[in-house]
Amino acid sequence: MVERPFRYGGGELCCEGVALADIAERYGTPTYIYSAGAIRSAYAALDAAFAALPHRVCYSVKANPNLAVCSLLAGLGAGADVTSGGELARALRAGFQPSSIVLAGVGKSREEMQQALAAGIGLFSVESEGELRLLSEVAQTMRLRAPVALRVNPDVDPRTHPYITTGLARNKFGVPLSDARYLYDLAGQLPGISISGVGMHIGSQIEDLIPMIEATRSLAALARDLLGAGHPLRYLDIGGGFAIPYGEEMPDPPVRLAREIEPLVRSLGLTLLTEPGRSLVGGAGALLLRVLYRKRNGARKFIIADGGMNALLRPSLYGARHKLLPVREGAGETEADVVGPVCESADFLSRDVPVPDVQPDELLAVLDAGAYGFAMSSEYNGRPRPAEVLIDRGVARLVRRRQTYDEMMALELGL
Repeated sequence: MVERPFRYGGGELCCEGVALADIAERYGTPTYIYSAGAIRSAYAALDAAFAALPHRVCYSVKANPNLAVCSLLAGLGAGADVTSGGELARALRAGFQPSSIVLAGVGKSREEMQQALAAGIGLFSVESEGELRLLSEVAQTMRLRAPVALRVNPDVDPRTHPYITTGLARNKFGVPLSDARYLYDLAGQLPGISISGVGMHIGSQIEDLIPMIEATRSLAALARDLLGAGHPLRYLDIGGGFAIPYGEEMPDPPVRLAREIEPLVRSLGLTLLTEPGRSLVGGAGALLLRVLYRKRNGARKFIIADGGMNALLRPSLYGARHKLLPVREGAGETEADVVGPVCESADFLSRDVPVPDVQPDELLAVLDAGAYGFAMSSEYNGRPRPAEVLIDRGVARLVRRRQTYDEMMALELGL
């Protein structure tokens, strides 16, 4: 388990030796803070878990798309998993090698296909027959060949939150396992298509890896059949979904999956692709907030902070529970809901659990917010998106400044 980077020192919560109170003084709040050291450690651990196999770790850019974070991972040798033209442009600017980029997503447009083909990406993860036929048409028009892996839906329950399951038959993702042979035979006949692999992704925040092991076995069996039929596969893409602990839970480490599937993958002679996001950056980040008020409505107590669902949507969207720590050590605990300033009853960061007994103008840190934090933030209620700070070897650097009101309105056209 990679050690969490936010710890107390001298009575103050710190990240890599930098006091979070100093970050608030310099850059204000709400602000996301990321530990470069924690990201490096998480990548090294995951890379080592699959060291016995030819493999590539492709960072899932949607988890945290900040250019500094992406550049850090590109510099470590990671590839990238992207789901849109915007993420592709970001990955290229961050320094990921085009040949190491996988373009996923159920709704790729013609323009995104053209963009990816022109960039020379390594793999298209194709999710339907209609997409396969359109990609063939686009590639043929450009006189290029698109490297393709069909994303298979193995109908395996990852036993996670229903909003982040992606490998069940009722989900929109992938093609049914029963249709795979037909679609590969079709792909082999379509101009502009180069069959390169087979893939899956069954969900996110998977604590028990047994479903992922089972799904990989099904995927490996399909790959063996396809190889036997003469399809020239190079990659077995098992997706991502490795969990992190948001509380006291102890999710299965990726090395368990690696050990179980190593004989299967080795016998196929394919390069393993995995596409982690949360497990690389989730524990490396925290959201720093300032308390505005405390109030009581009848028996209910509230701590109101300067950031809520506009800054961190996960609690409102998924009912996610993030650990909260006072920046000043020793604040004690109280029974209160921690909420934000947004005009919605769904605007909360924590409720129905003990929270730090922080007072107005004191600072509060929401831990394990490095994944799907800033990426899902919004300008709702006219609130600027937070600043982002990367701390590397004791040096704090602003890697995204806070939006101004003018920037929020810059793209709008007045009457």
